[in-house]
Amino acid sequence: MMNALPPSLPAGEATRRAALGMALAAISGCARAQPANPDLNPPPGLWQIARGRGFTFGAAVQANMLASDPLYAAAYEREAGVLVPEFEGKWSVLQPKEGEFDFSQLDAIINWGQARGRPVRGHALVWHEAFPDWAVAAIAESQQRARSVMAAHFTRVLATTRLRIRDWDVVNEAVADPPGSDTPQADGELRNSPFFRALGPGYIETAFRMAREQDATLRLVLNDYGVEEDTPWAEEKRRRLLNLVRDLVRKRVPIDAVGIQAHLQMRNPFNPVVFGNFLRAIRAEGLSVLVTELDIREGDSVPDDYVARDRVVAERISAFISASAEAGVRTFLTWGLVDRFSWTVVEAAVARRDGKLHRALPLDWEYNRKEMWRAMARSFNTAA
Repeated sequence: MMNALPPSLPAGEATRRAALGMALAAISGCARAQPANPDLNPPPGLWQIARGRGFTFGAAVQANMLASDPLYAAAYEREAGVLVPEFEGKWSVLQPKEGEFDFSQLDAIINWGQARGRPVRGHALVWHEAFPDWAVAAIAESQQRARSVMAAHFTRVLATTRLRIRDWDVVNEAVADPPGSDTPQADGELRNSPFFRALGPGYIETAFRMAREQDATLRLVLNDYGVEEDTPWAEEKRRRLLNLVRDLVRKRVPIDAVGIQAHLQMRNPFNPVVFGNFLRAIRAEGLSVLVTELDIREGDSVPDDYVARDRVVAERISAFISASAEAGVRTFLTWGLVDRFSWTVVEAAVARRDGKLHRALPLDWEYNRKEMWRAMARSFNTAA
């Protein structure tokens, strides 16, 4: 199996996933993959296995890769039942200049999915990254201007995607990271994002109400990360997220589900009972729970051989999916499918320090299934 390093990126070139498309395009040319081995990838695909047991499986995808890499496209056609645009649905792509919208990349994913009967979910209407400079400046002018900018974006995006996307991350990563976490924010329980500064904590309620006004039957999701593992900072973030959810429900804000990103880290312990109870607490508020961006970062030291590394990863994935399924989660989406295109390979902040590449996703560098894929298949087959 290939373990070639991607070309290095200039420092600060890519923020967390915001410029991932360009970086991954550079990586794809650094080493030519061999055709996926049919003997290692027989039908059924992971989405079919999941569907047969009442689950949904899908993955984040890139329009340019679907169009340019036949192996990449074949992997998604084989394995993913739902498609999530990695960056094509974000503000900076859809409205890079005020009033100038570009849906070409998002349409490419939607059209590819429709031709194969694969739905697309939207990601994300409001996020503090992938947010163009014009919008940051505009919403800082006044509260009225901020609401107007949000409303104009929601109106155009949801009208354009209506009937083609029925599920959107309305607000992404609203909760602040507590002390001790990878990226702690200094003050408050909510992230100090552009819309937070413009409208205060109420921007979350405003966003959900605006989305519901545009579409009465759209599934509206609050999406966040850092709540999965058994650490003091994850426990604090679980508390913050649950408090936010309960506050929104108490105010009768039209929220339908909570997305748990699940960017898992092997260096942190995982307690299935603690995590399962957290998911049950969310569901007790009358909301669904989705796993929206599942991948895994290996520990600080790993075995020398791939078989042993993959076995350790598979054990954590099995524990996580089992705990989630037992708590009522029925949708599992990975942040990509193929290791060579994972943000854990591209982005310096989450890449391994020892020169090895994270084995973060169900398919290996050559697009073939590995132990993580088999662990997911077993988990779906045996889940309650």
